[in-house]
Amino acid sequence: MEKSIDKLGFGIIGCGRIAPKHAESITAIPDAELVAVCDIIPEKAEEFARLYNAEPYLDYKELLQRDDIDIVTIATPSGNHAEIGIAAAKAGKHVMVEKPMSMTLKEADSLIKACQENNVKLSVIHQNRYNKSIKTLRTAMESGRFGKLTHGQATVRWNRNDEYYTQAPWRGTKLQDGGVLMNQSIHNIDLLQWMMGPVESVYGYTTTALRPIEMEDVAGAVIRFKNGAIGLIEAATTIYPKNIEETLNIFGATGSVIIGGIAVNRVETWEFEDSEEEKKQIFASQENDPPTVYGFGHREIIEDMIKAVKSNTSPPLNGEEGRKALEIILAIYKSQETGLPVKLPMLDDFAG
Repeated sequence: MEKSIDKLGFGIIGCGRIAPKHAESITAIPDAELVAVCDIIPEKAEEFARLYNAEPYLDYKELLQRDDIDIVTIATPSGNHAEIGIAAAKAGKHVMVEKPMSMTLKEADSLIKACQENNVKLSVIHQNRYNKSIKTLRTAMESGRFGKLTHGQATVRWNRNDEYYTQAPWRGTKLQDGGVLMNQSIHNIDLLQWMMGPVESVYGYTTTALRPIEMEDVAGAVIRFKNGAIGLIEAATTIYPKNIEETLNIFGATGSVIIGGIAVNRVETWEFEDSEEEKKQIFASQENDPPTVYGFGHREIIEDMIKAVKSNTSPPLNGEEGRKALEIILAIYKSQETGLPVKLPMLDDFAG
């Protein structure tokens, strides 16, 4: 199969729950073309390929041999992300990897190194940075409108019932999936650290309260940022009876912002000096809740990767950026085990 010379060819490895968001986004981008898809379950690979007019594969290594694939999207269980990403880099493919980029810092660093050594781009999927509400908040942050930052909070109050976890044997496991922090809350933790700055230390608790899984379904943590501000994390997949909110709160000496909705997609509080007219405009142009918690940002993050490949620049959400939320989560796990605060950067890896 030949692709247009103006388009970059994509391959998707993993045809599960999140893969349609990638496929729909790729097929909607004029200079992208979905060439091939892969899943170890034949029925999944064949049905997904039929839906998106692509070639199906059962072995990702065979997919990587195709010359018409420029960028590979990895949407497999999380425990396989680094291994497949490294293989893709060695095959000369640019890599887009779903969160978390790996389950350990050692694996994350190996993936980053492999992409550097093979001169390919690496982007980690944290699509919520592209929410309209988050981009508005980021502009205010970069403009210094908050003054001295005092504290912030990342809250995920969602429901993932027993059926969700039992539909696949890898869900909620230590090696392949992780718990609410690694799987659901990681996006919001990424936003909190992106807004508040580098982390100095982390102290956290995790527990498995209700769900039949190996890892945590409820977690809480306190972060001290290097600028002196405090961060709070609350994460749960035990909320009855359905998803309530994913919320990001940012507070400073001269500003208060709360972004809520089902997936940090709506401005709920916007308070700065002389901001009444601005607030009216923001509230008048709000996005509706997305149909799923995955939001609307996948197309933009893929477009940014295409720009990075064509211009030979680093994508905004590169491997180093994607590693930051992972390190915070691993620090929470280590704190839970030791009962002590954990300083960053972590000097030794921790696998949860």
